[in-house]
Amino acid sequence: MHTFHLIRYFYRNYFLRNSKAYTADKIFTGEAWMSGMAILAEDGVISDVVPIEKVPAGTENVSFPKLLLAPAFIDLQIYGAYGKLLAAFPEADSLKKLVDYCAIGGATLCLPTVATNTYAVFHDCIDAVRSYSREGGQGVLGLHIEGPWINPAKRGAHIEKLIHSPSTNQVRDLLDYGKDVIKMITLAPEVCSREVIDLIRSRGIVLSAGHSNATYQQAMEGFDAGIPTVTHLYNAMSPFQHRQAGLVGATFDHPSVMASIIPDGYHADFSSVRIAKKIMRERLFVITDAVTETDNGYYPHQRAGDKYESSGILSGSALNMGLAVKNLVTKCGIELGEAIRMCSLYPAKLIGIGKTHGMIAKGYSARMVIMNDDSDISGLTQ
Repeated sequence: MHTFHLIRYFYRNYFLRNSKAYTADKIFTGEAWMSGMAILAEDGVISDVVPIEKVPAGTENVSFPKLLLAPAFIDLQIYGAYGKLLAAFPEADSLKKLVDYCAIGGATLCLPTVATNTYAVFHDCIDAVRSYSREGGQGVLGLHIEGPWINPAKRGAHIEKLIHSPSTNQVRDLLDYGKDVIKMITLAPEVCSREVIDLIRSRGIVLSAGHSNATYQQAMEGFDAGIPTVTHLYNAMSPFQHRQAGLVGATFDHPSVMASIIPDGYHADFSSVRIAKKIMRERLFVITDAVTETDNGYYPHQRAGDKYESSGILSGSALNMGLAVKNLVTKCGIELGEAIRMCSLYPAKLIGIGKTHGMIAKGYSARMVIMNDDSDISGLTQ
């Protein structure tokens, strides 16, 4: 057989045999809505987006009639699931349960989070992420440490006796132990020195201002020092007032700083979410801040309707990302495509994976969320 024909035969019978073409009534690419198109994927990566009639012969077709496809979601702040809070059960099985919970809401990637705790617990959670990865676990981006370097005046449900301003040695020791695992740290800029902020940034870790009583000026100084985002806007931070704009006002006013928000109607009224969206536009993204029932550890969360409380204080949500999208659309009046971006593209850009996740385009992940026109999640592509 001629060499050319051998190559074509090998291509059709090997590569195309392992390729898929995903089709649906509508596709949201992260930029625009499309119809009449097919998403070609090989080995879990999108190879092209083409008109349906141009799908290569021999490609396996996976069709979702009367449904839509969109980039899978990413949750950058979630604490546990199915009775296993990571801080209370720092083990690989807790992360497996958390990833399974995220998948129900259309999220394929998450950043497990540990609230203010002892350094020993932080180390155990870092070890759990490493163990999960060694066992072949997927979907965990690393670890988000929220506290203990926060302001006790805005501690919320965090344990006051563990809150403190850190020394550079304390920070360095934790970062060394958590090398390549710690991806995000929430701190109060007014209780951390510029040296500490610079040290964390030098390790490539995303800093977020939160549980903070910063003045407008202190917040702006933190943003200018390289803090790119804010943790759960409105909650546990100095509020916007007409004479003292606080961290909320600084977040609104800064041209590039982002902020996460929890659209469950408890952490922030839906009208407050809508106002923040009008001001911040593409700078606002979603987290679930979801916890789970537990009596173990420092945070005994109890389910209270559609939210969780710890010692009578609001301590976490009962959201998944799919419910968050639905709330954004039905309760906040945000267009579905933009709600999807708030749960996929924007967090992907913040955490540094915006070139492989959050879009439907060549070179991006082929894990996509399947939805209907009422914003309900039907599942995920494989």
